[in-house]
Amino acid sequence: MTDSEPISIGIDLGTTYSCVATWMNNHVEIIANDQGNRTTPSYVAFSDQDRLIGEAAKMQIGRNPMNTIFDAKRFIGRRFDDENAKKAMMHMPVKVSADAHNKPKFDVEAYGEQKSFYPEEISAMVLTKLKQTAEAFIGKTVRNAVITVPAYFNDAQRQATKDAGAIAGLNVLRIINEPTAAAVAYGLDKMSSKEKRVLIFDLGGGTFDVSLLTMEDGVFEVKATAGNTYLG
Repeated sequence: MTDSEPISIGIDLGTTYSCVATWMNNHVEIIANDQGNRTTPSYVAFSDQDRLIGEAAKMQIGRNPMNTIFDAKRFIGRRFDDENAKKAMMHMPVKVSADAHNKPKFDVEAYGEQKSFYPEEISAMVLTKLKQTAEAFIGKTVRNAVITVPAYFNDAQRQATKDAGAIAGLNVLRIINEPTAAAVAYGLDKMSSKEKRVLIFDLGGGTFDVSLLTMEDGVFEVKATAGNTYLG
């Protein structure tokens, strides 16, 4: 990458933690945040005076649970009456309600008044934090990003994730499957031109996914995926 080339970043937008990386000096550099950590909690909190994102938001959840939002990824691109969304609501202190189009929204008290935020907006706040983390490290404005999503995400969930990126001021070049990103990270796409089967285990902070991929000439195809969305 030369100084004249636009900077691109890769973002793993996770259920409980997220991280950002870029290609630098011929290798992938996972970028540490302002706390020195290479992962950032996917938490957003509101108070009368402030909005907190990441570690600061997670640290104060004990004294401000009703205004601290996490697990937004479990709602993004889903309907309010979706069974998975209903299950997620049972584990959250934040009030979740439906808008006129049956989309879920988080109802909190922010800046001294009642406000509602969609999952895309909360995810965008986390993405903005990661964008700022990358810019502080690289020393340049970042616009282009690739964001990973679970292989089982449907079109609505993928589009909602892309929308979150746009809200964060990112030009989302691609939405790619998390197991595919893992396979590429390990260089499996360069090992052989012959067809191979690859099994990817992804044990995250909030979910566990297993995906079966086929690989041929550097092209991956997800054949099957399974897992537990509450094992992590």
